[in-house]
Amino acid sequence: MESETKPTFSKSTGLPRKRFYRARAHSNPLSDSHFPIPISPSHVDFSLHFPKFIGSNNEVSKKVEFADIGCGFGGLLISLATLFPDTLMIGMELRDKVTEYVKERILALRKTNSGGQYENISVVRTNSMKYIPNYFEKGQLSKMFFLFPDPHFKEKNHRRRVISIDLLDEYAYVLRAGGIIYTITDVEELGEWMRSCLEKHPMFESLTQNELDSDPVVELLCSATEEGQKVARNGGQTFRAVFRRIAYVS
Repeated sequence: MESETKPTFSKSTGLPRKRFYRARAHSNPLSDSHFPIPISPSHVDFSLHFPKFIGSNNEVSKKVEFADIGCGFGGLLISLATLFPDTLMIGMELRDKVTEYVKERILALRKTNSGGQYENISVVRTNSMKYIPNYFEKGQLSKMFFLFPDPHFKEKNHRRRVISIDLLDEYAYVLRAGGIIYTITDVEELGEWMRSCLEKHPMFESLTQNELDSDPVVELLCSATEEGQKVARNGGQTFRAVFRRIAYVS
């Protein structure tokens, strides 16, 4: 097997070893990076990401519905894959080594699991703060995730934050009416910032406590990611904001 000859893979699990893919915790989203950028959503070849979903016309038979923005090492995607086996979802990550790790992790899971598991998830290296409309059509997504994003503590760097009033315009564009944005952080000030931006934006409304309690995804916001697990081990607090994209009324 490939995992037996590659030192970057574990012999016992067949999965890539994270220590070979370590990178800086965060990257500057305003800097220019060198990777392919699709001109429009119609130029994204999702058949490379979801080969098991290719139909008779040689195109993917479904559209991506979930986007994990800054997906890190892919923990949330892995958990969501089996919870929503018929839904296509993609992680978007700026760091090249981390993107490569998630790609290898998904490929390894596909090999070691039968029944088409994990065929519905993939990852792409891109800058989601700049190119979200290049990947998704208007109203295409039903869920977007922003879990433990870079807090950019300095006030002069707040423009680098992945949640802002201006960026919410773009997220509202690609989210369908009724679509959900999930955010969580262990930095109280950032949690207040993200909630405030969502509350101020006319296209979003907060979920009720009953809706949060009945949503199976909510409990994964902490437990599924490396960052969330670290916070839990250290007994830290998290600050969550979950909002719905409302229908536009003229």
